[in-house]
Amino acid sequence: MADCTNPPALLLVLHDVAPSTWADYQPLVEAVDALGNVPMTWLVVPDFHRHNPLDAYPDFKRLLSERVERGDELALHGYFHDDHEPAPTTPRDWFMRRIYTHEGEFYGLSREAALARLHAGIELFQRHDWPLHGFVAPAWLMSDGTRQALRELPLSYTSDPQHVYRLPDFTVIDAPGLVWSARSAWRRGVSKFVSERRRRCWREAPVIRLGLHPVDMRHGFSRDYWLHTLERMLADGRVPMTKINWLVQQRGQPGRAA
Repeated sequence: MADCTNPPALLLVLHDVAPSTWADYQPLVEAVDALGNVPMTWLVVPDFHRHNPLDAYPDFKRLLSERVERGDELALHGYFHDDHEPAPTTPRDWFMRRIYTHEGEFYGLSREAALARLHAGIELFQRHDWPLHGFVAPAWLMSDGTRQALRELPLSYTSDPQHVYRLPDFTVIDAPGLVWSARSAWRRGVSKFVSERRRRCWREAPVIRLGLHPVDMRHGFSRDYWLHTLERMLADGRVPMTKINWLVQQRGQPGRAA
């Protein structure tokens, strides 16, 4: 449960941040910066789809460092953001890994495999002096092994579409989020309808997350929706915060076991 004594919060979260997606995000980030002090949480992929290693892009790393200095948060978002694990063997796994998404990197990992990738991501953040508090699995999919690994690491939180989980005990904190499926016109239309219904239902919610993806930025219909929704929520008095700053604000507030 969030702290109702604080003003309602707004968390703007950019998913799939990588050198190859910066061109998608740049116009939106510039528009958000023009609104004033609106901190963002950037979900950074160390080697997006295995051909975007951050160390090969010094200008982009410098941009991320500048965003940290500005007050934004960087969080770890998988390592490769793809799924190259052995083929699924059950109907459920086939659906999750071939229909729902092809990018559920941490869906089937063992504890040892998850730890190896998480340690590699943590090391990258440490090398660049980027504070690291959170991990978000690609497509929010985590195996039991990944959950075990996260209990062993010095991270503060992970999340799914409607909750933030305080680590290491996975204490559940309600944090409803809006997110789109924007790969086709009909999906964008449905996403807008669903998002508007949810936004109205959550009008009194202590916090709302806006979960943006690069594909959203490639269509004026979806890109404009996110910017206008952000402006509307700011006008309604919601306070923009990073995920970690909001989580710290909840310290001492009751949650529930996952």
